[in-house]
Amino acid sequence: MTGPQSFLRRTFASLSVRNYRLFFMGQAISLSGTWMQTVAQGLLVLELTGSGTALGLVTALQALPVLLFGAWGGVTADRWPKRNILYVTQSVAGVASLLVGALVITDHVQLWMIYALATVLGFVKVFDNPTRQTFVREMVGRDRLTNAVALNSTEMNLARVIGPTIAGITVATVGLGACFVVNGVSYAAVVAMLLRMRPEELRPAARLARARGQLGEGLRYVRATPVVRNTLLMMAIIGTFTYEFSVVLPLFSEFTFDAGASGYAALTAAMGVGAVVGGIFTAGRATTTPRMLVTSASLFGVSVLLAAIAPTLALAIGAMVIVGFFSINFTSLGNVTLQLESAPEMQGRVMSLWSIAFLGTTPIGGPLMGSIGEHVGARAALGIGGIAALVAAALGTMAVHRMAGHTHLPRSETAR
Repeated sequence: MTGPQSFLRRTFASLSVRNYRLFFMGQAISLSGTWMQTVAQGLLVLELTGSGTALGLVTALQALPVLLFGAWGGVTADRWPKRNILYVTQSVAGVASLLVGALVITDHVQLWMIYALATVLGFVKVFDNPTRQTFVREMVGRDRLTNAVALNSTEMNLARVIGPTIAGITVATVGLGACFVVNGVSYAAVVAMLLRMRPEELRPAARLARARGQLGEGLRYVRATPVVRNTLLMMAIIGTFTYEFSVVLPLFSEFTFDAGASGYAALTAAMGVGAVVGGIFTAGRATTTPRMLVTSASLFGVSVLLAAIAPTLALAIGAMVIVGFFSINFTSLGNVTLQLESAPEMQGRVMSLWSIAFLGTTPIGGPLMGSIGEHVGARAALGIGGIAALVAAALGTMAVHRMAGHTHLPRSETAR
């Protein structure tokens, strides 16, 4: 089978696996709720404070536990059944969102409560992120991993379109609090789908027996594995300076284009549209190579710079579509590289370091980019993010050249 039919079959190959299909459906509901809350949270902080620095601090608090404790989350993911961990993390996140939603609706919310919610969700991510990412491999196996990761990324960014769109309507008609409540309820969908899975069809790696020094062992493993080390370094740079869109885009809309909530929703949705297209493109590819990872980082940086210099909101929205496309290429390729190149017993710890590089760097980048956006300008903040991605790509290029003929990033094939 060749041509479009073969591409489509490769693109959606993982959905033929029942457990993954259930997981995919639950995530579709939950992620849309998460993006509704993300939009509502940013608007609520600006409504309470009018401060970009405060907005950056909220984002930082949500990521600080990942930075400080994320590696222990990876050890937990290697030690315990992943489905059981997800039952706990999803339930805690749902209850926290419902509580804050009730406070907003009853007009009792204060800024410190938003800080508390961000911190609780940060601790949830410590355990949820490495578990959820490595659980994908348990559901689909090695051959379909590239496809499943790309579909997950596509789903997340489709939710980036749906969630903010619903949030904009909900905020205008019902209020900010409803977004938190809807998100809290949406976690029940994930729990329900986990309950319906068939455990006998999962392919778990051997669980790690409890012992001293396992965290240090994981760090030494990363240091001694060039492909893993270099991929994490690229993500750390981009995660710190480029992936601060939840901080920069509200400022970009509010203070650069005077477009408020509707502009922020449009910019976020545009990035989601581009990421959906990019995710489908990545899911349909049969191979990945070292140069694809480096090239995607380069084009990601260029597209962010285009958004930074866009003279009108319409052109900025168009640029964010391109940003979304190359963003998803980079994160999907990086995720798959780490999972395929890591030893099975190390995957939880390696992917926890990916979470630290992606999300845990926000306590540094969030306040920094928020402060730059507030005091220098949102264009400057976006521009710095674009340059950072180009720097990461340059470092990746040098690493590829050094590894040429010795160590290769995976050339993985989706199921045929």
